[in-house]
Amino acid sequence: MGYDISTGAAYAVLYTVLSLFTVLAILSAGYCGKGTMLKKLGCILLPKAAVDEDGEEVATDTADFFLAARNSANAKTIALSFFASSMGAWVVYAPTELGANPELSWIAVIGYAVASASPAVLVFFIGPPLRKITGEKAFSTTDFGLVRYGRLIQFCIAVMSVFYMFIYMVAELTAISNIFGLVCNVNTFDTTTINYTTSIAVSVAVFTWFYTSIAGLPGSLVTDKFQAWLMFILIFILLLVACTNPANQLTKEEFAVASNWTGDGAMAAVTLSIAVLCAEMFNQATWQRVWAAKDVPAMRKGFAWGSFSVFLLMMFFGIMGMIAFALDPENYLIYNKFYYLAFFDLLAPLSQFWHIVVLIVCTALAASTVDSVQTAIASCVSSDFIRYGIPDKWATFITRVLLIVINVPAVIMSSKRFDVLGLFLVADLVCATAVLPVFLGLITKDIGAIPAPTELGAFLGIWSGIVAVLVNGKVLGFNEAVNPITGEVIATGPWSYFWLTNSTQCALCGSTTMVTFIVTPLVAGFFTLFFSKIDIRLRGERARKPIFLMAQPEEEAKNYNLVAKDEQEEDGDIAMEETNKSRDEVA
Repeated sequence: MGYDISTGAAYAVLYTVLSLFTVLAILSAGYCGKGTMLKKLGCILLPKAAVDEDGEEVATDTADFFLAARNSANAKTIALSFFASSMGAWVVYAPTELGANPELSWIAVIGYAVASASPAVLVFFIGPPLRKITGEKAFSTTDFGLVRYGRLIQFCIAVMSVFYMFIYMVAELTAISNIFGLVCNVNTFDTTTINYTTSIAVSVAVFTWFYTSIAGLPGSLVTDKFQAWLMFILIFILLLVACTNPANQLTKEEFAVASNWTGDGAMAAVTLSIAVLCAEMFNQATWQRVWAAKDVPAMRKGFAWGSFSVFLLMMFFGIMGMIAFALDPENYLIYNKFYYLAFFDLLAPLSQFWHIVVLIVCTALAASTVDSVQTAIASCVSSDFIRYGIPDKWATFITRVLLIVINVPAVIMSSKRFDVLGLFLVADLVCATAVLPVFLGLITKDIGAIPAPTELGAFLGIWSGIVAVLVNGKVLGFNEAVNPITGEVIATGPWSYFWLTNSTQCALCGSTTMVTFIVTPLVAGFFTLFFSKIDIRLRGERARKPIFLMAQPEEEAKNYNLVAKDEQEEDGDIAMEETNKSRDEVA
């Protein structure tokens, strides 16, 4: 490849971009004032009700605003933030790998684009009812678990969410480290280069930790906006430059070699659609924006536009992979070139200036994802501190310490250079075991023979999903996970099936992996309803209450009790009807 940027120049790009985002976060935290100009530039976020009933400005220096940015983001902010936080540095690998593989091609690329955009579409529909059930003081779906079920399911959601987001962070740090190694012509397969790639991961982790510790979620939202616009502009320029370069010109016949519609691609698309949707339902970086939005219309518009933007970017990288393969199919087929590096093959003929632009884009992609995941993890584990009356300064301090605890193992794991797509699939399958048990909780009243899930039913449903995965592995005679490229044994025993190393073609290819992703959530969902029905028969109305009744703060018992909330709303509706009737009689 024609990449020869010096490591010094790469470090300069990295620290310049990260320093810029740090400055933006500091501005968003109000350390340089909250002047009109900063507000017009979008550097300052304010709650929808900027002043209270007495005309005083609503405080934005509280732990609640630090963790939730409550009611402060308009539709454009939500759209740009969802786009930036969803599209990490991994996008230069994963969709291009599918596009460059002629056995997957169009259907897999479209499937991945739809899969990546679908979480925002689902939040568009279920976000408002979930926000209504949980209340306006929530932080994430861990609070939905507390309100709808109880402490046990809240804990399960927190564990699933932190696990998925931790894997997401590891994958992101791994991806950006490998990208810098590639562009600087550093062999990332050589163990002697680990110090260099680890230094990249450490830099991204430290900078993002620093500015999210200063500014919290508001800082992440502000930096996301600028990161998104930067990505839009630079990717558009790269598109023009790469496609107008004489070395990348194609005929219709040459492109036809890469342009295929295959059964393998269809299976990969189905797998991706289920896997990504299951996992993203536990990405609290997405759910935080439900409560950060000024109101429901802003939230819905933001997620709609964000979803569309994600779809376009995924299609862009997928098609770039197809073009790269069509330019040199022979070398890809004999593995002189690798599918997952197709995007970089396409940009290799460009000048060094454009290679630096690639580093800028990838750094922005990585930073936007890592900072969002950090604030989301902090919100999962810190929101209860606020409910129990821990002072704001201690709540934010504990949050910062927890982020350090999370970042250290993430950097260490990224140095192991795991396959990025493989890491995601592990997390996706774990989340598939819990997605229906958790979100069937949106059913709050029995529908005929279908019961509103109970906490015990949902908990046993999650374990049913886990058992379904283990049984699937047992039926297939699966007892060890082996990297299909290196031959390295990743894990052994029944739990090794979670690595899904079923295909030598790609991590998500083949009917076996597809069937696993279809069966697992369906089994978990079925047994959630089944065990809930039995639970209600055996325990009566007690089954509909939290298992651990004393686990909730006494002062907020009504706010975190669904039955009480429903009764309160019904009483409010009756009172409103009586008031309207009285007015009509007077009239």
